[in-house]
Formats: sequence, structure tokens, C-alpha cells
Amino acid sequence: MAPNVLVVRNDKIGDFMLAWPALACLKSALPCPRVSVLVPAYTAELARACPWVDEVIIDPGPKADTPAQAALLASVKAKRFDALLTLFSTPRIGWLGFRARIPLRLAPATKWAQLFYTVRITQRRSRSEKPEYQYNVDLACALLERLSLKLAYLPAPPFWPLAPAARESARQALADPQSSAVVIHPGSGGSAVNLAIEQYARLAADVAQRCEHSLAWWVSAGPGEEAKADALVDDLTALGVEARRLPPSTSVTAFAHQLAGADLLIAGSTGPLHIAGCLNVATAGFYPAKRSATPLRWQTCNDADKRLAFSPPAGAAHHDMTAIDLAAAAEEISAQLRAGLTTHP
Repeated sequence: MAPNVLVVRNDKIGDFMLAWPALACLKSALPCPRVSVLVPAYTAELARACPWVDEVIIDPGPKADTPAQAALLASVKAKRFDALLTLFSTPRIGWLGFRARIPLRLAPATKWAQLFYTVRITQRRSRSEKPEYQYNVDLACALLERLSLKLAYLPAPPFWPLAPAARESARQALADPQSSAVVIHPGSGGSAVNLAIEQYARLAADVAQRCEHSLAWWVSAGPGEEAKADALVDDLTALGVEARRLPPSTSVTAFAHQLAGADLLIAGSTGPLHIAGCLNVATAGFYPAKRSATPLRWQTCNDADKRLAFSPPAGAAHHDMTAIDLAAAAEEISAQLRAGLTTHP
């Protein structure tokens, strides 16, 4: 009988998107387990759209009142999970799994929360020795081994597969076949160091000058970031680059389907960058040089030849995004766009 597994990744959107390769591993095993995820309300819609998830359970969060926490425990206990996989461990979730009497509970061996788990995997993520999504895949594979499930192969991008017709429709909304559709997301969601609006404008102008074919420029915005996006459109216009705001989407899933039509997304290390990575859209990410936030650690999970990353050079302050060589970045991005144009039907 296939096991019933609960996976927890209950923090930000970007973190949850980097869990999709691990979820794909679980659902690719034989016999195929039933996979539920425990996520906060703001990532629940993405979790429901994930092809590797059977059921979504909403986590009310650590600040929820006692009745809400009790309801969560009752719900988890009633589902009689065979295993708990916590990708980012906290004492509250460890205690939840223990009290729900889930027999196999696996998590990274970090902090005192590990006391609540039956299997602890040493990873030392703060050293940033491999991508975050690979750390998650390692945990998923460790769980499969302990459940005696077989994984014939590791799933490959795209981890968010869309029907070709849906992708083509999204692309037609952004650019004609002879052009490359480029989306810039200048916001950070308040969690990531990012380029300034002026830097994004100069970068785009330089890329436009280096590319021989036409580019369709779009600027996207998250909730509360509309003014920043409008400012970038104005700056681009002043530099002679025609750009438009990406039409407002009705939901984060609808926004993801818009991104699926892009040839390239340029952004900081934030949710939209990792959504694009799961869609296997080419990405150009701008990262700080902080050890726990390096381009390797927060690498997107698209194909390697669709992935560009830029950060301050050695010797610069790790948050000094002005130290990034934008001319060099523009050349790499232009080369990516030229290569991508040859893949259009």
C-alpha cells in the first residue's frame, strides 16, 4: 500500500517553489505515495496548482490562537500520515508531528527542533554548498529510502509543466515570433536585496542596444509594488526603450501563466524568479554576496543553460548591488536572448 506523506514548507513563495523538485521526486517513486503539503494561506493557491501535490492543508501560522492550533493538530492527526517531511524545521512543526503521532518524521538536523524527529539529516545549509532545491531533493530521497520506495530517475525541468498550447497562448500575448519577450520584476517582496530602478533601466537599455533582434519589454509588479513598476517604465521610456506594464493578474497562478510566455525574466532572488525557474523559463537573477544568500544556494531550478546569476564581486560589501558589473551582465543576457530566439517555432 502506498504511504501517506505530509510535506512541510511553510514560509515564503520562493522557498515553496524550490520545494517542487523534491515534491516531484516523491510523486515519481514507486509505489507512488499520496503527498499532502502544509503551507500558509498565501502559498496555498500555488500548492493547489502543483502537479505533485494531492492535498493542501493550511497552516494558520505561529501567531494563530490556541483553537486554530488545536484544529490543525486534529486535522493532521485525523489524516493518519505515515511520514512527515519537514524541509525547513521549526519547533512548532516538530511538536505538531510528534503530537499527531506520525511514526516516521524526517527533517534537517538543525537547532533543537530536531529532537521531535525520528530521522535527522545533517545538511549545514548555511554553508551554501549546493542549491536549496537540491538540499530539499536530498531530504526527499532520504525519506523514500526509509519508506522502501524506488525512484527510477530524478525528475528534470520543467517542474511546473504546462500544456504547449497554454505556453504558446501566453507567449502570443507578450511578443510576436520574431521578438523576444523580456519581463523585469523590480520588486523584492521585502525579502531580497535587489537592483535599484535606475540600474534595471540602464541594464535594459544596454541589452536592447546589444541585441540585433526586437525585444518586447514588460514590467511586472507584486501587490504594493505598482509605483516601483511604473517608475521603471518611465525610466525605460526616457532611455528610448519601449516598455509596458504586465497586465494585472487575478491571482498568483494567473501571474505564473503570464510568465510562462516570457523568453526571459530578470529579477532579484524573490518569488517570481523561482516561479519562472519551475516553469523552465530563462532567468537572470541578481543576488547579494551574503554567504547564506549566494547565487548557488538560491539557484533557480530551470535548466542550467537557461540560468544566469549576478552578484557583487569579491571584496565588495555583500549588499552593495551597485558593485555588480551591469555591462557584463547585459552581454550575458543578450547572448541568452540571442540563443533563445533560435528555439522559437
